[in-house]
Amino acid sequence: MGTPVKEQYIIDREGNKTGIILSIEQYEQMLEDLHDLAIVAERRSEQPVNLAKMQEWLKEDGTL
Repeated sequence: MGTPVKEQYIIDREGNKTGIILSIEQYEQMLEDLHDLAIVAERRSEQPVNLAKMQEWLKEDGTL
């Protein structure tokens, strides 16, 4: 990652913030975070799985 770039705001004549300029890195990170939150929301009602069951599934899948 490069040097952190602070966001820049676009303001109207009265000084109200109307927009924002982000670096591509900041924008991509925000998209990833939003995607992660959407997945969490979709899976909210799922029951937890214990470690042994998850390991069994991963072995069947060939991941482990």
